[in-house]
Amino acid sequence: MKKFIAPLLAGALVAGLAAGGAADAQQKKTLVFVTNVAADFWTFARRGIEKAQKEHPDYNMEMIVTNEGTAAGQRRELDDLLARGVSGISISVDDAAHATEELNKVAAKAVLFTTDSDAPQSKRVAYIGTDNVAAGRQAGGEIMKALPNGGKIMLFVGTLDADNARERVQGIREALKGSKVEIIDVRTDQVDFTKAKSNVEDTLAKYPDIALLSGLWSYNTPEIYDAVKNAGKCGKVKIVGFDEDARTLRGISEGCVISTIVQQPFEFGYLSMIDMIKYIDGDKSFLPADGKIIVPTRVINKSNVAEFTAYVKKLLGK
Repeated sequence: MKKFIAPLLAGALVAGLAAGGAADAQQKKTLVFVTNVAADFWTFARRGIEKAQKEHPDYNMEMIVTNEGTAAGQRRELDDLLARGVSGISISVDDAAHATEELNKVAAKAVLFTTDSDAPQSKRVAYIGTDNVAAGRQAGGEIMKALPNGGKIMLFVGTLDADNARERVQGIREALKGSKVEIIDVRTDQVDFTKAKSNVEDTLAKYPDIALLSGLWSYNTPEIYDAVKNAGKCGKVKIVGFDEDARTLRGISEGCVISTIVQQPFEFGYLSMIDMIKYIDGDKSFLPADGKIIVPTRVINKSNVAEFTAYVKKLLGK
C-alpha cells in the first residue's frame, strides 16, 4: 500500500491547488457596467472598462448591454446581477422615476453608480457623465448659429422617460428662449431604430418648411442623416446632433450635418470602474459634495471633424 501514498498525496496536492485557484477566482470582486440601449456609443465605454481591467486584474469587470431600452428590461438585468452577488454596478438609467425602488435595492447590497443618465432620487453613490442641461444649451447654441434668422425645428430622442433626454431638451429650450427658432415637437422612438428613421421621414413629409432636425441620442442623428440624404435635402434641412457615430461624422465631413455635441463615454466606462474600486477600498476623496462627477462635452464641426475622426478610429482600433 505504501507505493500508493505518494501518488495519492500528489493527487491531493494537485486537487488542493486547483481548488485554491478556483477559490481565488471566486474571491475576485465583480464590477458591472449596464447600458441603457444597444448602440455603438457604448463601444467607447467598453474601451474604458478594458483599460481599467488591465490596471486592476484583481477585479472582474463586465458590460451588460440592455437591448430593450426599458425600465423593466433593466430591472431584470439588475435582479440577475444581485443574484450573482456582484460588488458594484454602474448603470445608465432608462426611467429614473420608475427605477428608484429597484436601484435602492441594488444600493443596499452593492456599490451603485449611475452614468450617462442619472437617478438623483435614488441612493446611488455618484453620477459619472455629462451635465445634460449644459450639453443641451451647447446644442441650442449650435442650432442658433445654423438658423440665425430662425425657423422650425424638430427634436428626436429614444424616450423622454430618461433624465438625460429631458435635460437635453430643457437645455435646448433655454438656449432658444426669445429667439425666432420654433420647436414643433419632440419625437420619441422607444429605441426602435426603424421607428427613429420613420419619425424623420414623416417629419420631412409633413413639414416641407422644416429648417433643422436635431437628434439627442447617439443613434438618432445617423437616422436623421440617412433620411435627409435619401430625400435629397442635405444642406436645405440642417442637422445638429449628439455623439460621435461614424455616420454623423461622415455627415459633418460632407456638409450634411452642421455639428454634433460629443461626450466622453470612454471616461464613463473607465471612471465608473476606477472610482467604484476606490469606494470599495474606503477612499471617498474623489466624491464631490453633490455626488456628480461631470465629464465635459465638446462641439465637433467641419473645422475639427477630421482630427476627431482619426482619434475615434484609433480608440476603436480601426
